[in-house]
Amino acid sequence: MKKVILVMIGLISWPLLAQDAPADSVKRWAIGGNYSFTFNQVSLTNWSAGGKNSLAGTFLVNTYFNYKKEKVNWDNVIDLGYGLTKQGSDNAIKTEDKLNLASKFGYSAGRSWFYSALLDFKTQMDVGYNDPPENTKKLSEFMSPAYLNFSFGMDYKPSDQFSLYLSPLTSKTTIVLDDSLSAKGAFGVTEGENFREEFGASVKFTARKKDLIKNVDFTTRIDLFSNLDGIDNAKNVDVDWEMAFNMKINAHLTTILSFHALYDDDIAYVNEAGDAEGPRLQFKQLFGFGINYKFGK
Repeated sequence: MKKVILVMIGLISWPLLAQDAPADSVKRWAIGGNYSFTFNQVSLTNWSAGGKNSLAGTFLVNTYFNYKKEKVNWDNVIDLGYGLTKQGSDNAIKTEDKLNLASKFGYSAGRSWFYSALLDFKTQMDVGYNDPPENTKKLSEFMSPAYLNFSFGMDYKPSDQFSLYLSPLTSKTTIVLDDSLSAKGAFGVTEGENFREEFGASVKFTARKKDLIKNVDFTTRIDLFSNLDGIDNAKNVDVDWEMAFNMKINAHLTTILSFHALYDDDIAYVNEAGDAEGPRLQFKQLFGFGINYKFGK
């Protein structure tokens, strides 16, 4: 838990500190994002209908800090979330855990197109289990897995709110540093290995729209990757798609609705007995009401 808190404090502080840069520098930077916290609690005392006390909370951060000068664009994104729920005396159960970092450097090719290089990193911050609330069968932890993508391509960016990045040259590194997970060949690595390298093509689409309808902001991100090592591999496209609606109630209260869909042919579904089955579409939905702080455009 301490590791999670330190990571979150560091990444949350980074874009905020950037706002204190000298005035001449700030003119070239577009900095903004959303911080939100949703919380719910149930307390029961002598409740004849039964039930358990419960606590649940989710913290979400999505920030960007983009640099623009003449023909140069440098876009950076921090997207993280962490959530827990606890019922009675049971162990806490993780309900949200993501840490996504992306940095894209572009040089203008004219007409909203840029020659670009992209570095993209994804992992989680805490241990995930297959048998909550007992929490004895580990499925994941920090850097197990992690995904590091590096690519070159062309970026169509007509505005700061829209980007379509196309790369025919992409390297994808899957990292599983936990020895117990790598010994099982989890997340597609060879049994006993900590890294797996793939080379192929990728597409990254991002968009955000303020006031999609009145007081509703919309963001979405779609990442696609195809391993071009053989015809069979090329048919299996990895999909990572997130979509979120931030519905403003007043200056500080908001309702959040988000969806996250994943498909990776190298990730096997692990059933309750701990047996690995074939790959499946993964889907997560979050709905919450809480405090929101928004800054920037």
